[in-house]
Amino acid sequence: MFLRRALRVSVLLFTLLGWGAPPLPAQGAGAEAQAEGVRAHYAKREVLIPMRDGRKLFTAIYTPKDTRRAYPILMQRTPYSVWPYGEEAFPEHLGPSPRFQAEGFIFVYQDVRGRMMSEGDFVNMRPQRAVSGGAVDESTDTFDTIEWLLKHVDGNNGRVGQWGISYPGFYSAVGALSGHPALKAVSPQAPIVDWFQGDDFHRNGALWLPHAFNFMTSFGKPRPAPTKAWPTPLDHGTSDGYEWFLRLGPTGTTRQYTKDVAFWNEMLDHPTYDAFWQARNLRPQLKGVQPAVLTVGGWFDAENLFGALQVFQTLGHQSPATDNRLVMGPWFHGGWERSAGDHLGPVQFGARTSEWFQAEVLLPFFRHHLKGAKDPALAKATVFETGANRWHQLEAWPPKAVKDAKFYLQPRGGLALTPPSPDGGADTFISDPAKPVPFIEQVAIGMPKEYMTADQRFAGRRTDVLVYQTEPLKEDLTLAGPLRPELYVATTGSDADWVVKLIDVYPDAFKNPDFKPSGSPWDRTPNPMGGYQQLVRGEVMRGKFRDSLEHPAPFTPGQPTRVAWSMNDIFHTFKKGHRVMVQLQSTWFPLMDRNPQVFMDINKAVATDYQKATHTVFHDAARPSGIEVAVWSEKQK
Repeated sequence: MFLRRALRVSVLLFTLLGWGAPPLPAQGAGAEAQAEGVRAHYAKREVLIPMRDGRKLFTAIYTPKDTRRAYPILMQRTPYSVWPYGEEAFPEHLGPSPRFQAEGFIFVYQDVRGRMMSEGDFVNMRPQRAVSGGAVDESTDTFDTIEWLLKHVDGNNGRVGQWGISYPGFYSAVGALSGHPALKAVSPQAPIVDWFQGDDFHRNGALWLPHAFNFMTSFGKPRPAPTKAWPTPLDHGTSDGYEWFLRLGPTGTTRQYTKDVAFWNEMLDHPTYDAFWQARNLRPQLKGVQPAVLTVGGWFDAENLFGALQVFQTLGHQSPATDNRLVMGPWFHGGWERSAGDHLGPVQFGARTSEWFQAEVLLPFFRHHLKGAKDPALAKATVFETGANRWHQLEAWPPKAVKDAKFYLQPRGGLALTPPSPDGGADTFISDPAKPVPFIEQVAIGMPKEYMTADQRFAGRRTDVLVYQTEPLKEDLTLAGPLRPELYVATTGSDADWVVKLIDVYPDAFKNPDFKPSGSPWDRTPNPMGGYQQLVRGEVMRGKFRDSLEHPAPFTPGQPTRVAWSMNDIFHTFKKGHRVMVQLQSTWFPLMDRNPQVFMDINKAVATDYQKATHTVFHDAARPSGIEVAVWSEKQK
């Protein structure tokens, strides 16, 4: 009964958040058969492992029944439950994929401190002892767990690896800091690194509203005692998130649902990048890392693309001796484990990229470091080029051999690699917080993963969205690395959000290879990908944070102001005949919370604080708004 209920609750939560399928217990005849396959080859036991402060952490251990050889330990530490609970209950497969189960490892799953069946108090993104001054942190819990496992699990070969996606990715990154000599290889996958600047809950200070709220109103509920049950998600009573959050009103009114959700209220109480958030910034701690690290991320990960890129780049700067490698594929959040990786929405990637990654990259990585197998000689960066749909093995990411360029906004909706004329002028639009621009055309209560590649035609038809595009390209154009918007703007208000979207416009005659018309003479359905405007990357800068996340500053009404920042990397080819488009807007709802367009603590705003404002974007020679890019070609490789 519990497993069925846990399944329903977990599926509902992951649906609300727009995630892929969670790791589920065996369900149905086929799944039960798979679980029996695990049972046939692995023995399971559940233990409470003591930490140095006396707290005990619930741990499930799966050991191969074939005891003729020793096995390395492959561990995942998670706040999301190690279910199925019970020594007679088995999952459908063990490890990142069934390939790992067939290969043979000792698999260990642990509820982290204060979650599910483990003792202690849970702290979200628990700061390291170096910051908090505490006696324990997640790296000490990792060390103590490994030490116990080596002494109490028969048949281990003395080597340990760790992996995890999203929050377990954070625990993997922190585990790499444990310093235990037996920890030889770690794969942080979509790891959380900074919850204010770029991961999950905020983007440059703007609150990612439905994702954060839907997650915390379930995950964030208090746990009075160890439990196997996941908290019940909030019932919104509708599937229309745009309407629900708009009716809810100002951001602070969410508190009516979060009286028992401490972290949500703490989030709202810390509206700038203060000590609360800085203590949860993992980047300063990523030094002297001993295990080999394989960081994994997805170009279309709506949650932790930032974290994956930051872990790799920070290790490169602060821990240069670390065996530090990166994989970036065409995936949504966790899509490399939760999907075939061959498409996202109608956008196709030409191959089952997840299967290739699991077989040719992840398994060989762990096999080499934990079993002494042949070195797979992985590239520094194994990266997928979207648009052209091909993998590359590169010696650096971002690539070093690129040419800097800038797409400049032009009069009459033009976009070009040449600066605008001295009399290029400006464009204006009225931003009304009462009628914000939707972030996706479909109806959804959360953050659908498909929004990262969704068609943007619906947005470009609004009067509060500015649209600029090139002529059809005469040859392929590949961009590799971060995007750096530089806008010269003015507003009649004292604050404003600036959303920049880079879009790949398909030719009208483009045919989706998977589109199959019915053949009926009455079926006049057009090719759905003709003229498709695919979002390649979109991001926001909350205007008051344009110079500092710690010290916000207002705009002077009517005064031209430079707003510049760095967006997450892309590796995308705009094919010959396609167009490059940029859309600019100031609302993106309910993906991000609404800005009153008045300089203030938005989390304390009331309904009357929200004001219409007229925004101006300049594009003349003196104020050349645009996006700085890095152009790459095979010849530059």
